Order: sequence, then C-alpha cells, then structure tokens
Amino acid sequence: MQNLLKEKDRELGFAHSEIKAMKGADVLKEKTLGEMGNIIEKLENKIRNMENLLEQKNLDIKKLVTEKKEAVAAQFAAEATLRRVYANQKDDDSVPIESIIAPLEADIRMYKHEIAVLQEDKKTLERHTKSKEAALLEAERILRSALERALIVEEVQNQNIELRRREENKILEKTNRQKVLEVEKLSETIKELEEAILAGGAAANAIRDFKRQISELQEEKRMLERELARANVSANRVATTVANEWKDEKDKVMPAEMQRLRDKLAISERTAKSEAQLKEKVKLRLKTLEDGLKQTTCGSPRVEKSTHLFGILSSNGGRKRSTSQPRGSSLSSRKPDVESETKHNKSLVRQGLWASRSKVVDRDEKENNEMIVDNTSALKFDRFTDEDRKTTKSFADDVVSGFLYDKLQKEVISLRKFCEMKDSSLNAKDEENKVLMKKVENLVKALEIESKKWKREAATRDKNLTSIKTDEQKPVCNLNSSKSFRTAKAT
Repeated sequence: MQNLLKEKDRELGFAHSEIKAMKGADVLKEKTLGEMGNIIEKLENKIRNMENLLEQKNLDIKKLVTEKKEAVAAQFAAEATLRRVYANQKDDDSVPIESIIAPLEADIRMYKHEIAVLQEDKKTLERHTKSKEAALLEAERILRSALERALIVEEVQNQNIELRRREENKILEKTNRQKVLEVEKLSETIKELEEAILAGGAAANAIRDFKRQISELQEEKRMLERELARANVSANRVATTVANEWKDEKDKVMPAEMQRLRDKLAISERTAKSEAQLKEKVKLRLKTLEDGLKQTTCGSPRVEKSTHLFGILSSNGGRKRSTSQPRGSSLSSRKPDVESETKHNKSLVRQGLWASRSKVVDRDEKENNEMIVDNTSALKFDRFTDEDRKTTKSFADDVVSGFLYDKLQKEVISLRKFCEMKDSSLNAKDEENKVLMKKVENLVKALEIESKKWKREAATRDKNLTSIKTDEQKPVCNLNSSKSFRTAKAT
C-alpha cells in the first residue's frame, strides 16, 4: 500500500507539473493572441487608410482623364482653327498667322506637360496599389495563421479544462469518500457513547439495588443474632436443669455460678477476639484516614469525616482501656474459707479461673502500656461479676457495632470510588461527544464552503467560455468584411 501511495504521489506530481506547464503555455498563447490582435488591428487601420488613398487617387485619375479628353478636344479644335486660319490666310494675307499660332502652341505645350505628369502619377499609383495588394495578401496570410493558432489554443484550453475537471472530480470523490467514512466513524462512536451512557445508568441503578440489599441483609443479620442469643440463653437454662436432675445435692451446680463461670470464660475469649478485631479496626481506620488525606490533597477536603473517625478512634480506645484494665477485686478476691469441702472446692475453681483472667489482663496491660492497678480488696465477688458482666456486654456491643461500621466504611469507600470512576468516565464521554459534535459542525461548514467554491468556479468557467466565444466571433466577422470588400473591389 505504501508503494502504491508513493506511485500515486509521483503520478500526482507529474500531473501537477504538466498542469503548470500547460498553464504557462496558455498564458504565453494568450499573450501571443493579444499581440496578434494588436497587429491585426494596426494592419486593418493601414488597409483602411490605403483604401481611402486609393479612392482619392482614382478620383484624381478620373479627373485627369476628363481633362486629357478636354485637352485633346481643345487640340483638335485648335488644329481645326489653324486649318481655318491657313485657309483664311490663303484667302486673306492681311492677318499674320504667327500671332495666332504662338499662344495656341504654348497652350498645347502646357497641356502636354500636364499629361506627362499625370501619366507618371498614374504609374506611381499603380505601383502603390500593387504594393498595397501584396501587403493585403500578407495580412490575410497572417490572419489565417493567427486563426489557426487561436483554434489550436482553444483546443488546448478545452483539453486543459477537461483535465482540470477530471482531476477536480477525482479529488472531490476522494474527499467525499473520506468524509463519508469519517461520518460513519462518528456515528459509530456516538452509538458507542450512547450505549456507554445507558450502561452507566444501569450500573448506577444496580449500585442502588445492591445498597438496598445490603441494608436488608444487615437488618436480617441483626434479627438472627438476637434470636441466636435468645436460643443460647434458653439452651443454657435447659442444660442446667437437666444436669441438676441426675446429680446429688452436694454436686449440684447453681445456675448463677454456672452463668458466672461461663461469663468469665466468655470474657477471656472476647478479650482475645477483641484484640484481633481492634487491630483490624485500627488498620482499617488508618487506611480510611490515609484515603481521606489523599482526597484532601487532591482537592476534595473532607474534614467532618476525619474528625468523626478520630472521635471513633478515641472513643474505642477509651473503651479498650476500660475493659482491659485490671481491677482490684481480681487481685484480692482469694478468700481462705475452710468451713467445708464444698467451699474449698469452690475457692479452688475460683483461683484457677482468676489465674487465667489475670494472664489475659497482664497481656492487655502489655499491649496497651497501662500498668495502673487499684488494690481495692473490699469489693465482693458478686459485685465484681455483675460489673464485669455489664462491661463485657457493652464491650461486645461496641465490638459488633465497630466491626459492622468498618465493613460499611469499606463498602462506602468502594462505592464512592466506583461512583467517582463512573463520573469521570461519563465526563470523559461527554467531552468526547462535544468534540465529535464540533467535528461534525466543522465538516458541515467545510462542505458548505466547498460547495460555494464549486459554484463560483462554475460561474467563472461559464463567463470564460462566453468571453472566448465572443473573441472567436470577432476575427470571423473581420474576415467576412475583408472578403466582401475584395469582392466589391474586384467587381
């Protein structure tokens, strides 16, 4: 294709060079035609002047002929008078003849001299007429050659006009094809943009549906968690009643003590879980803070969100410290009761459980770097368990709500990013649509301008053709007039 394009470019270059050469030849031919027209006009003026001179000379010749005839008649009359005079002299010798003949001879000499001068003038006029006829013949030959050249120039001009029209038609066909292809491409891009806009609207609707489904699922999750808690409570109660039925009175476990032991075990498990969850929450909130700071640097500051997140962090941190701090009752809750074996066994169980609790508390103290211990041994075990139960419940509620809040924050951030991406894509597509509309308008304007140019060129061509035809008719009329003059002269 590149070689073909190069060959086509070369052919176009040769064609342009030929067109330029033809244009130069046309200009030279037009100049020669103008010069020949000027020469022909000069020759016509000379011919007219010579014709006028010839007419005057012919009139002079006619006058001279008449005068010659009159002189000849006068000569004959003089001779007759001389004869009469001689006859009269013979008859009458009284009058002298010389006195009468002398003036007559002088007149005869004058007339003879005038006749000789007129004959010389006639010869010169004949020579002049012959030279004028030769000049007229040469002028006719020049006119014929000029007409032949003019016909050749007209043929060449017609060929040039046809070649220009063909080239213009080829160029216009190429431009029309290119513009048709561009219009098709623009229509395809417009269709794609419309489809993309529709897809963006469908995606926005799908996002709204997903948000609504997420909210419904969260509500269902909360309901199920509540039902699970109620079922666990009822199952624990049934288990305690069943366990107490087949045991002795000494081995029976009170439901309150069972609940306390279970609460303590749940506290130890929840502390471990809360540590992991708090770590995840801190990581997530640090990520959200980094995203917020990036957005503020990019030009969309969100101060309220960051302050809200700092408030959540501070509140959660306070709760973590309040739940993880050791109490004095945990250190001073060992009471040596040696009244009975059952109390001794209970104290052993309590010591084992609180040892595990103290380990968890020490771990929390190391992580939080808070070594504050209040040695308050006056509090009772029941009060401690009630307070600890309340704190664990509030902590569990806070952990669940914070976890859900972090999930919701993740989803909100992802949805915001998705919405921003969609908005940016829609803005880019709107800009592309505007650019395409501008291109279409420019193409329409270019087509209008080209149509106007074509109309102007057609009008100028028509004017040139009419002027050329009128210029052709003028020399033909001049030739006809010269031929008619010659025929009249010949007659």
